[in-house]
Amino acid sequence: MDIEIHTAYIQLDQFLKLAGEVPSGGMVKELIAAGRIKRNGAVETARRRKLVPGDIVAIEGGGIYRVTAL
Repeated sequence: MDIEIHTAYIQLDQFLKLAGEVPSGGMVKELIAAGRIKRNGAVETARRRKLVPGDIVAIEGGGIYRVTAL
């Protein structure tokens, strides 16, 4: 699913809240600790990672999202 942002980048925790995947940033921390989030095919380790248009974020047991811009 494409999620459109209106800035040059967005932090991973903000992006997942925007996508409706998590209710809070704390939940993102738990998903990262469990190794359940991948960015562009690699396991993500930073919840404040800057995502840019074209990045693909996949949540194990959840959705797959692509960052897009206007």
